[in-house]
Amino acid sequence: MKSLAELQAIKDRMKDKVVLREGTDGIRVVVGMATCGIAAGARPVLNAFVEGVNNGGLAGKVSVSQTGCIGICQYEPVVEVFESGKDKVTYVKMTAEKAQEVVEKHLKGGNVVTEYTIGAYDA
Repeated sequence: MKSLAELQAIKDRMKDKVVLREGTDGIRVVVGMATCGIAAGARPVLNAFVEGVNNGGLAGKVSVSQTGCIGICQYEPVVEVFESGKDKVTYVKMTAEKAQEVVEKHLKGGNVVTEYTIGAYDA
């Protein structure tokens, strides 16, 4: 980076991703990104949620962020979805493909994808 113009160009390219992580009053998606999550493939899952929210026009309604260890390493990658007035939903053993499905069915459609929740694995 050699100029303020280059810095501004980087800022403009990253704006959508930064806005997603700043938060909203709506739905909050949190991806576990501790060492265990990253080793299990959490980075592509995080990217899939960011892209899905961005491309789906949900940026004003849904925020995507990362956190450290959630505490259930055997189920990584783990994603928690928080909605005001509703119980937290914990998705486990996520992949980028499953994340895309969660964006469509849960974040857009309002229907929890129960087969990917921790309850489906505990049964």
